[in-house]
Amino acid sequence: MAYNRRMVMKPGLRRFALTAHVTSPVGWLGSVAAFLAVALVALSSADDFKARSASTTMELIGWFVIVPFSGASLLSGVIQSLGTQWGLLRHYWVIAKLLITVGASLLLMLHMQVVSSIALAASNDAAASSRLQGPKVQVVADAGAAVIVLLIAAVLSIYKPAGRTDEPAPRWVRVAGAVVAPGVIAFIFSHVAGGGMHGRH
Repeated sequence: MAYNRRMVMKPGLRRFALTAHVTSPVGWLGSVAAFLAVALVALSSADDFKARSASTTMELIGWFVIVPFSGASLLSGVIQSLGTQWGLLRHYWVIAKLLITVGASLLLMLHMQVVSSIALAASNDAAASSRLQGPKVQVVADAGAAVIVLLIAAVLSIYKPAGRTDEPAPRWVRVAGAVVAPGVIAFIFSHVAGGGMHGRH
């Protein structure tokens, strides 16, 4: 079925939206990578002061850098999809990227609860670091997984694999549904059901 390829947005607005859509995910990925580096210091440093400082820094990076970038990525992605020929639900790769962004944003908010509990404990108790190894390991693992997921979203944006929703699903969609989706569902369930909230004290 043919569809209208006319750009909905005016050229100036479209360029602004495209700039926001390109830079926001890059900022999100970069800030998560920086967060991962700090989290590794918080987990592995033998210097208690350095570990506690890293724990509070994680919270600052999370709330003031990562969370805003995730929100901007989601909003700019929706605007970019609706304002161009791609549409929001016309192409499988757009839907896949949307699901990744929404899922990553929701898990980020759960993740930040753990990060905040680590920062609070580290700032209030000089002897807390030894009791925070479990939550710190979880934070490092979640940040590492987030880097991989955001890289997948970047690959989708660059390669734009073929497949429209008004046609039979291509092979990559079927493979993702059969292999990736169950793992993602299990990961989300473990967090929502309590596996991702070990940071509570």
